[in-house]
Amino acid sequence: MVFYMKNKIKNIYQNLHTKAPGVGKVASFATALGVIGTNTLTLGPPLWLMGATKVAIGSSVADKTVIKIAKHWIHINNLLIDSVLPKRDWRIDLPSDLDEDKQYLLISNHLSWVDTSIVQYISEGRLPLTRFFTKYNLIYIPFIGQAFYFLDFPMMKRISKEKIAKNPELKNRDILEAKRACELLKDKPFALLNYLEGTRFTPKKRDAQKSPYKNLLKPKAGGISLAIQALGPQIDGILDLTLVYPDGSPSYKDLWKGNVKRLGVHVQRIDIPQELFTSIEEGDYNNDEAMKQTMYAWLDEIWRNKDEQITRMKADFENNPKT
Repeated sequence: MVFYMKNKIKNIYQNLHTKAPGVGKVASFATALGVIGTNTLTLGPPLWLMGATKVAIGSSVADKTVIKIAKHWIHINNLLIDSVLPKRDWRIDLPSDLDEDKQYLLISNHLSWVDTSIVQYISEGRLPLTRFFTKYNLIYIPFIGQAFYFLDFPMMKRISKEKIAKNPELKNRDILEAKRACELLKDKPFALLNYLEGTRFTPKKRDAQKSPYKNLLKPKAGGISLAIQALGPQIDGILDLTLVYPDGSPSYKDLWKGNVKRLGVHVQRIDIPQELFTSIEEGDYNNDEAMKQTMYAWLDEIWRNKDEQITRMKADFENNPKT
């Protein structure tokens, strides 16, 4: 019955998009806005209550409940994607041996605010709940900020250069805080997402930083190095995710209006040299220039392969259009 209703709703919206595209876009966007808003207001209070209980008494039951609530929120969003958006050509290629109960580092290129929603979409039933590094100041945003905190997102307390100049003892405070935050994930499944470029790609940014890559900005190593230092050998694997929007980087509104007609996602396992992994885990990455050079040489190889992967994925859309 549920499957029948889902297909019926899907057909209604797809017919709208086919026969009256303008009306279809408005209908999809309005539905998504209403459902996501209601979903957030409905699930926000119990998530906050369970999260506060977890923090107050260290309840493992409350912790698991918070994760279940977050997964349900994501599940509803994913149902929306499958139900209210028009027919689309989304080409998703993932390893077959991913496990929701494992611990992964996930690195990715970054093109749009939509990226994280796509990661959540492809992860359901395949990967653990995705976390990512975020700013500690976001904790003051109602519901969302507290959700990040209760879900053990690594939250960074950035220290300004001016404060460090006045008090040199603060130099490594943000690094220690990030390591402490990562360690909260040690006993639970996770996919820790890191957009290595540090910002969304645009040709203008690429040219400004004289990036050697056609489709990417230069990668940054700080986040992934911190994660390796904090989480060490318990990590079950490093995954490299490549995102492509053949029709240009979309806005969040574009996603829910059904404008993301074509999307490419490729995920593969990558290996880091064991010697480098051990050196980062045991050493002081920020003060070891030789280690940094080795790390950036490894990332350069990964990024050059990713650059070529993006070019191939774009060409595949043009040479093999979906009919």
